[in-house]
Amino acid sequence: MNIPFLDHWLGRHGERDKGDAAATVHDPERAAAITELLSECELLRSRAAQAGLELDDSPQSLTALDQLPPRWRDDPEELPWLGNDAGLYLGTVIVRTVPGAAWHIWPGGHPVVRLASGREIGVVEAGVEWAFNGAPELSQVYAEASEA
Repeated sequence: MNIPFLDHWLGRHGERDKGDAAATVHDPERAAAITELLSECELLRSRAAQAGLELDDSPQSLTALDQLPPRWRDDPEELPWLGNDAGLYLGTVIVRTVPGAAWHIWPGGHPVVRLASGREIGVVEAGVEWAFNGAPELSQVYAEASEA
């Protein structure tokens, strides 16, 4: 996912890491605002609700998503968007529940989740793979992130 306006906003607010030229949010208020923005995942939340699943930003909701029949694969135009949302939702759950995890925005607006260990997780890529192939499971990516 490319979010150029977010990348530019972070750059204007002096929140660039000098070493890697990526934007990391250090101000807790701004970090919360970015987490809120990236957590919208409107398409995924809508499709989950249609299947009777409320996404509550918990690790258990990732397991429930993994168990849904992949009806979204019937619509090839919607599939990449749903995968993108799944990745952002995965990132939201990690950021909200794994201590030290935070959104990290690479130049061009590409969001990843950086763990306290410094490891980065390409959550959008994981979400797209999950939407298209069913693997890796979202709950599995979360489990690996929470153990790191």
